[in-house]
Amino acid sequence: MAAGFTIKPLSDATWPAFDTLVEAHNGVFGGCWCLSFHAEGKPGTLSYAARRAAKETRVREGRAHAALVYDGEACVGWCQFGSPDELPRIKNRKAYEEGQTAAPPPWRITCFFVDRHHRKQGVAATALKGALEQIALLGGGVVEAYPENTSGTMVSPTFLHAGTLAMFEAAGFERERMIGKNKWVVRRIVIPIA
Repeated sequence: MAAGFTIKPLSDATWPAFDTLVEAHNGVFGGCWCLSFHAEGKPGTLSYAARRAAKETRVREGRAHAALVYDGEACVGWCQFGSPDELPRIKNRKAYEEGQTAAPPPWRITCFFVDRHHRKQGVAATALKGALEQIALLGGGVVEAYPENTSGTMVSPTFLHAGTLAMFEAAGFERERMIGKNKWVVRRIVIPIA
């Protein structure tokens, strides 16, 4: 992990710090509230307040997972992960399903967010490491993600919510197949922690 950062799971206890970070960024990505990959999170279907309430309900009920990165007492970023049932909505779904040869793995990583004042400091990589550690504690298994390949190309930051291919490969993920112009399905096995 990057120096000075700590990781905590998204939970009742950490909701206030998560809430503070999301509110400071106007709901993140146009009011997403990190809900877009959940079943009820289709953009444009819920108000800002309803999205916030839906996310808080999921957190309080233990139906939302993320590794939160802290700088001191402040949450400065996260990596969202969960089962395909918890996070059924993914980008490039049609291409994903066309190339799918087996059932989805037990875990998927869908998005990252980093506070505007902490970008380019290793927060996303720290969040990814934290998510993998939490997955190991939750039983491990195959983890799938859908990062952008930014090598040799200019990619708008709005497309980097899923992380970069280079970051995932540095964390031991392997490329499986492409599902978009620069988007890959990558996988890694996480050994459970007994």
